[in-house]
Formats: sequence, structure tokens, C-alpha cells
Amino acid sequence: MSAPRILLCPDSFKGTASASEAARFLATGLREYLPQAEIIESPLADGGEGTAELLGGAPITLPTTTAAGRLTEATYYWDESSATAHIDLAAASGLPAVSEDPVPLRGDTYGTGVLIADAHSRGARRIVLCLGGSASTDGGTGILVALGAQLHDERGYPLPPGGGSLGRLGQITLDHLNVGAAALDWELLTDVTNPATGPRGAAHVFAPQKGASPEEVEVLDAGIARLCEFCEVDPQAPGLGAAGATPVGIVWVSRLLHGDDSHVSVRPGAATVIHAQGIAETMATSDLVVTGEGSLDEQSFGGKLIGQLAEMTKAEGRELLVVAGRVAPGLELPSHVHALELPSGEVQWQLEEAGRAIAERILAGGLGASSPHAQVED
Repeated sequence: MSAPRILLCPDSFKGTASASEAARFLATGLREYLPQAEIIESPLADGGEGTAELLGGAPITLPTTTAAGRLTEATYYWDESSATAHIDLAAASGLPAVSEDPVPLRGDTYGTGVLIADAHSRGARRIVLCLGGSASTDGGTGILVALGAQLHDERGYPLPPGGGSLGRLGQITLDHLNVGAAALDWELLTDVTNPATGPRGAAHVFAPQKGASPEEVEVLDAGIARLCEFCEVDPQAPGLGAAGATPVGIVWVSRLLHGDDSHVSVRPGAATVIHAQGIAETMATSDLVVTGEGSLDEQSFGGKLIGQLAEMTKAEGRELLVVAGRVAPGLELPSHVHALELPSGEVQWQLEEAGRAIAERILAGGLGASSPHAQVED
């Protein structure tokens, strides 16, 4: 009887374990009870924190600023062979750096623009910008400012940073624009399908997570709406609400410089990373697929990693087990998807204990038994 083949492909558990660490801890627990199992560790990401590292390249660390404008250091990944920079927006402009003092109205993406300018100076021809985990709702205007653009109100006065002032936007001047950097090829990887504005837009859905009050949400939504109007960008286009509607500003400047949208694309980050890691091929010969993330809820199935894996495992006739720090009460899951909520404790122990629990279910015939490959010796 053959040993089970288990594919471990978790996302990161933000602030506690990287995707690679999560896979390693789960594998440790599994091997305690299933030493004969073939375990494939293939950490994933969906366009959020950790995506750039998985896509590859040499790490480049440099000084920049947080979403609050404070000095920090951030790392991106430089692939010289393809002249491509893989950049997590969360590296400089992410929530963890401002979690104790959120800046919903004045937070911006300027620090990410600094990384983009550095990549251009090294010879980048393409920027892969991974959009999850932002602390701002500025429509990407901070990136534009870092590349030399200037935002003014209708009277010509400079606008302060952040989405809170965008409702007064009158003009964007490009006299000092770093044209070379702005005209690069852009691949924007999103972890959501939300539009820029409206009830499902960047402000209403995500700004509360960034510290915005209900009144501030309305201010931010109106600001992004004004930016879309100025930029002549469809505010309801899927994916433009990612990272505080960051794609809006980038789509605008690329279209302005090239005359069309041929040099910018907005793509699902999960699908991109899954393809790069060869998950489909590995899944086809696996008995069970195990993934994980910090919180499992309805948003997990809206263009994110869990939703992509759920579709793939259904098509392959495989079961999917999701390990999560929190499972939303009453969440309805597809019949082939199972959830395992982590016990309380230190994250390494939590995930190792989850691995042991998964092994027990496999030995009891409750997981992976429907796979054509599954034959487990107890």
C-alpha cells in the first residue's frame, strides 16, 4: 500500500509566520504521525505580503517611508535576467508599520514609489507590484508623487498626502515626472476583485480595517471617485479597488504616456503564484491539499488564494483542508473543502499541532480517502 502524498501550500499567517514557515511547521507535525508520507512543501501567496519573495530575485533593501511618512527600510526582489522587479506594496506601505497609529486619511503609497524608482535606476523594464496589505486609500497617488508628479486643488494649492484630500483634486502636474519609471511595463497582482468605489469599493470594504471611521470611509470613497473621474478610469472595473485603489493612478499614468493600456495589466495574484509554483502539476498526483491563512471567511473565496485552490481541487477531485487562525462562525464551505481552526498558543506549536491533527484524520480515513492514490498504512 502506498504512502499518502500531501501537498502543503499555505499562505502566510500575517505577523506570525511566513508561508514557508507555515508549510515547514505543518510538515513537522504531519511527519510525527505519518513518517512514511510524501510531503511537498510549496508555500504560496495571493498578491499580498510575501508574494514578491516567492516570485524570486535578489533581495534589495533600501531606506524609504511608511504609509505614515516615517523613515523605514523595505525589501524588494530584483530579477536581473528579466529586468523585472517584484515588489510587495506592503513592504513599505503596509499595515503592520502603522498598526498602533493608523493613518486612514493621510496614509499614502509614497514609500512604494521609492522602491519603484530604485528598480528603474537598476535597469528594470517591468514592475510586478503585489497589492495586498496596504495601509492607505490613496489611489496610487503616493507612487505618482514619488515619481515626480504633483497634486493640486482647483486653486493650484498642493494637496496633502493620502486619500482624505483627493475629493479636492483639481490637477496633476507632470513637469518633474520620472518618465522612464512611469512608462515601465506594470503587472499589478491583486488579492481581491473589488471595484474602486461604491459599497464593494476600496473605502467601504477595506478602509475600516485601516482604522477609518464611517465618516472617514465616505470621505475616502468620494476622494477615489474624484480621482477616477479626473483620470477617466472606470471606478467599477474589477480589481481596481485593490490596495486602496492603487491601480487607478498607475493605469492613468501608463495610459497617458503610452496612449493605451497595453503596458499595464491587473491580474489575480493567486493564479499567478500558483502557476509559477507548478501547483496544478503537483496537485494532480497528490492525495490531499492543505492550505492555510490567518482568517477564513467569505472574503477568502473572492479572488484570493483559498478560492483559487478550492476551484482547482474540485476540478481535480481532491479534498482541500484549510488551516486558519480563525474560521468565521456559520461559514458555509463547498463539500470538498474542510476547515481546521488553530488552537491557541505560540504559532509554531499551533501549526505543528494542526499537522498532527491532520495526520490523525488521514489515518482514520476521514481525509484524502477519496483520492485514487490514497492508500495509507497505519
